[in-house]
Amino acid sequence: MKQKLIHGVLTGILILMVACSQSQEADEIPVETTTRIINFSGYEWVVRTSGAGKQGPGPNYFSDSEDNVWVDEKGRLHLKIVQKGGLWYCAGVTLRRSYGHNKYVFYVANRVDQLDPNVVGGLFTYKNDEEEIDIEFSRWSDPEKLDSQFAVQPSYLAGNKVRYDLELNSDQSTHFFNWQPDKIEFGSFRGFTLEPETEDIINTWTYTGSDIPPDSDERLKINLWLFRGKKPTDNQEAEMIIDHVEIY
Repeated sequence: MKQKLIHGVLTGILILMVACSQSQEADEIPVETTTRIINFSGYEWVVRTSGAGKQGPGPNYFSDSEDNVWVDEKGRLHLKIVQKGGLWYCAGVTLRRSYGHNKYVFYVANRVDQLDPNVVGGLFTYKNDEEEIDIEFSRWSDPEKLDSQFAVQPSYLAGNKVRYDLELNSDQSTHFFNWQPDKIEFGSFRGFTLEPETEDIINTWTYTGSDIPPDSDERLKINLWLFRGKKPTDNQEAEMIIDHVEIY
């Protein structure tokens, strides 16, 4: 009788343990792929991925891998175009919230005037293809073209774009656009400064045309991509480094 009682207690404990185990497994949430968020320059940024397909601009593959996008020990943002498995993967980040009419300043920490002709580095606000403000570094697949531009979309319209050469003399350059309801002021300077010496002013431009975007939940973006999806002419990976960003 005593043995039956012990056996019954042990069986009950075993059943209870199995039931608890099964219940715990049922309550576990499967690990799912989530959006990668990074902290850079005091802001949260969403790292772009196109999954298994291509997306514009380009179109290109975009990867949220740490090989493509990372913040280094100095707090600098690195965007890199990387080749994997015979495919070229581009890089991009987007601010999680909109900051509207403001001055956006980018301190770039490498020689973007030496990017491959097929590579495009972009600093811009975006709502849609016709509500966009751009600073872009690229020769647009033509080595003879100027390497940079200020643009307000649609940039194919007369007066909506200004092209220029950076002609940098170090890894440091400063670029900004000051977006206001009635104008957009642009500037590119050598060095990390907003008060450059005359010889360090690369280019400035004030846009007062009819295509100033409204303040309508746009997002600030930074990307590095391949024009028309064409691989770099030198077959080498490309990189853009942003030391920090200011918005005020």
